[in-house]
Amino acid sequence: MSAISASQARHQQFVSVQQLTSLLDAEPQPRKKPLPPLRLTRRGRIVLIGIPLIFLAALLLSLVGFLNAPAKAADSAAGLALTPTVSVTVQGGESLWGIAATVAPERDPRDVIADIVQLNNLSAGTVVPGQQLFVPTK
Repeated sequence: MSAISASQARHQQFVSVQQLTSLLDAEPQPRKKPLPPLRLTRRGRIVLIGIPLIFLAALLLSLVGFLNAPAKAADSAAGLALTPTVSVTVQGGESLWGIAATVAPERDPRDVIADIVQLNNLSAGTVVPGQQLFVPTK
């Protein structure tokens, strides 16, 4: 230990040859070039601007439709009128079309059928024999 004192020997580190060669071979990384500014293509503009505009238009149209829909039948109970109806029993072979033509021959049968379906809460336009239906008379 003639050349190195005891205090220097404590601070001395041993480095392997592979670590030393890797440190010497490592060159500083060149600086990366800054990215060019973002450019939107035609398709990109459509996606970025067009699709949100379509969603906004659909939202506005549904909101306008919701606000303009008739929400109530009358302003007060005095303005309500009962629909005059007759109770009819469906016979075998009868259809809603035949019942509508018999009850209101002056009206379009499609309108009368729509009224019958609404009055009786029918899910389909079919009836079965023996079924009781409320049919509008006017």
